[in-house]
Amino acid sequence: MTEKRRILVYGAAGGIGSALCRTLHAQGVQLHLVGRTESKLIALAQEVEASYTVGDVTDAALFSKVAQEAGEPLDGLVYAVGTITIRSLARLSEDDFLSDFRVNALGAALAVQAALPALKKSAGVAAVVLFSSVAAAQGFANHASIGMAKGAVSALTLALAAELAPKVRVNAIAPSLTRTPLGENLLGSEQMAASIAALHALQRLGEAQDIAALAAFLLSPQADWISGQIIGVDGGRSTLRTKG
Repeated sequence: MTEKRRILVYGAAGGIGSALCRTLHAQGVQLHLVGRTESKLIALAQEVEASYTVGDVTDAALFSKVAQEAGEPLDGLVYAVGTITIRSLARLSEDDFLSDFRVNALGAALAVQAALPALKKSAGVAAVVLFSSVAAAQGFANHASIGMAKGAVSALTLALAAELAPKVRVNAIAPSLTRTPLGENLLGSEQMAASIAALHALQRLGEAQDIAALAAFLLSPQADWISGQIIGVDGGRSTLRTKG
């Protein structure tokens, strides 16, 4: 009898994280969830029949606790945790920069570091999926802090993919603005949402399932020859201009 794949998901109760967990559960994957909102995490864990750890990624002690509670082996790890700090350079504080870096990049590095022994015990090639952003490849005004943090995630992806090969694959997804609770502050009205959607070649905003579908594929054995890639799921925003 084939063992179920076991995957650890940070940010499980978020928009993209929860969509991914439901997709993986439907595929028969065994999950361990991590999130900071206990009520949401418990509800999702019951829905997808998963174990879970409650905690905040800014607490360095969380990662060793997760590694212990998630168990081993692990066949995959997803770090679907992030921030969206949109503010002019003049209005950014040192704490803003440090917070964005800590949550997006440092947290991802520490999560992989703590899980590495379990990932290396996978019977196959384990997979890590991190989250960068279109703002790490395109220059957007008022994105200095988040663009810098997500750029670090892209660089971390390449470094880890090289270091951990061939036993562990590492890739990142770089979305554009997606309809999730995290992005709600930027979508204050349908008029604003339509205006932002029009900036994309495909003329719509991303949905959580758009991102989750690729994450699920990158975690699967079907993606076993894909590593060291930062893949845009962005409606064409990073590469296409359809108007003169």
